[in-house]
Parts: sequence; C-alpha cells; structure tokens
Amino acid sequence: MTVFFYDKTFEGLLSVVFDAFSLKIFPDKLLRTGDIIPMFTDATHTVVTGEERSMRVWNALQNKLEKNVCNMLMYVWLSELDGSDELLFRYLCKTFATTRKIEYNFGDADILEVEKIARKVSHEAQYIKQFIRFQKAADNLFFAPVKPIYNALPLTIDHFTDRFSDQQWVIYDLRRKYGYYYDLCTTKEITFTEDDRLLSGKLDESLMADDEKRFQDLWKGYFKAMTIKERINPRLQKKNMPVRFWQNLTEKQ
Repeated sequence: MTVFFYDKTFEGLLSVVFDAFSLKIFPDKLLRTGDIIPMFTDATHTVVTGEERSMRVWNALQNKLEKNVCNMLMYVWLSELDGSDELLFRYLCKTFATTRKIEYNFGDADILEVEKIARKVSHEAQYIKQFIRFQKAADNLFFAPVKPIYNALPLTIDHFTDRFSDQQWVIYDLRRKYGYYYDLCTTKEITFTEDDRLLSGKLDESLMADDEKRFQDLWKGYFKAMTIKERINPRLQKKNMPVRFWQNLTEKQ
C-alpha cells in the first residue's frame, strides 16, 4: 500500500495530483501530514503544497471540464465527508488519464458519488439562503447564526453581499466556529472568541437593539395570525423546512 501525506487543503490535494502524475506513483490512501503510518504500508510520500503546481492542475481542470463540473468538485471538498479527498483524487486521475469526457459517465461509481455529494451540498447552500434569520444588535450590526451539515456557508456569501449590501452583517457557522463579516465595502472571514452570548446562536437581550425584541414579537404575531389551524400539516412543514433549522427561526421559538 502506498500512502501520500499532505496538509488537507484543497490546494494540497491539487499538489497531490501533480506529484502523483510526476512521480507516476498513485497512492492508495491520503493522510494528513503527521498522521501515524498505517500497517502494511509499502511506500510513503509527503506532498509539499505549492501554489504554482496546484494552479497548473486547476487551470488544466478548467480547460478540460465545464465550469459547473469544476464547481461540483469544490462542493464535494466543502462536504468535509470522510474519504471525500480520496474520492476527488480518483476523479481527477480519471479525468487526466483520458481525452474523453467522463463527467457524465454515471456508470462509474466515483463519478456518480461526486454528483450525489455535490447535489447535497448545493441543497444545503439553498437551505442557508432560505432559513437564515438576522438579529439586530445594539450597534446596528445584523447577526445570523447557522449550523449547516456541510461547509456550505462560503457558497452563499455572494448572495447575501448582494442582497444586503446596505447593511452591516455577520453570518456565523456555529458548527465550524467561523463566519463572514460585511462592513458595507468588503466581506472578510472572522472567528469569535468563546463568548456564550454569541455562540449560543441567539443574541443576549443585553446585546440586542432596542427595537429588535419588538420586531421579533411582531413577526411571531404575524406568523400566528396567518396560520390556519385547520390546515396545519406538520409532516409537510418538516419536509419543506428541516427541523434542524427551527432553533434559529424567530417564528418557531
């Protein structure tokens, strides 16, 4: 068994592909640099992530694959599923090993799996756009917590930057402990310190704007008034609005 070690970044994975074709050695397993060498390992190689090499691979992919397929590969990486990097490695090797288009050969298990995972991550990004709820802080900053299954938050930032370009906001992934801050000009990635008043997912009333609680009560009242009790369908509601998002929906508190 041949093992390659790398830094577990997407650029590192592209460097793995570059080294594999350069050395003509294709690993059976990919591990993080510093991990314990598995038993029955015959050969190892440590990949040094290089911007030039990773960009050569990425540019070659963009020339060979359609844009939506390149996006699919990024979605699979953002899934953070165990073994997703090895799945992508096999996909990339198959892509470069032939002059034919393979991205729609769904008889291949790897190609089919990439498409399935990418679809799930894309759906998660849509859920974030649909079910996010902002809370107004005392300094007029709008705060929204999310807790997606997949690391889909980066796929939504362009949407929120365009949709709320006249407001300062923070969208924070509570599961992965990072988020994005928009200051009316640029959007940048941020990380909070361990502050329970923020990381609980709901702003403490001491941090809320004076009118935020009132607006929340108004929204709950509107939601209740518009509800037709005789037509409540919990099963359909859970299907269209996954329960895992309810904890951050004002109207479901």
